[in-house]
Amino acid sequence: MSEQSPLVLVVEDEPDLADLYAAWLSDDYSVLTAYGGQEALDQIDEADDDVDAILLDRRMPGLSGDEVLAAVRERGIDCRVAMVTAVEPDFDILQMGFDDYLVKPVTSDTLRETVDGLLRRGEYDTDVQELFSLTSKKAILETEKSATELADNEEYQDLTERIENLRSKADNSLEAVTEDDDFERLFSEFDVEE
Repeated sequence: MSEQSPLVLVVEDEPDLADLYAAWLSDDYSVLTAYGGQEALDQIDEADDDVDAILLDRRMPGLSGDEVLAAVRERGIDCRVAMVTAVEPDFDILQMGFDDYLVKPVTSDTLRETVDGLLRRGEYDTDVQELFSLTSKKAILETEKSATELADNEEYQDLTERIENLRSKADNSLEAVTEDDDFERLFSEFDVEE
């Protein structure tokens, strides 16, 4: 009996784009598509919460990606989520429960690498998962905001402190993971200061 492929849900209100993302991923994953927020939640319900990763557009008519993400987290659904959106990130992302953030347009390689990374993160303990998520948010903000904007933002300062605390707390978990080449590849996208 073959092992079942991870299940990825693509949520995008532009059907052609959703179908393109699904085609890019379908060789390696089982893929569901939803062309709106409510359809995404219905797909999750039908999948009995077996969705491993979600690629989620933020700006959709009706139920927005932000609202879908909040519903997923409120329901306690244990899956990794990447926002794939044309919305430039702002400090509001610090309060959102996603794991990664991609600004459109994205390439097929970037999309596949993101899903691979999301699925690997799901294997780590919660402290390491949170560290990845927060580090991703920090890197996003550092590419979008000036040093002055970052220095003046209290939430960003709290984020930096939380990352340092998690690093200390997760040392044992990180030591176990560093033996895996995937760990280095996963962190290679971030320029994080020690």
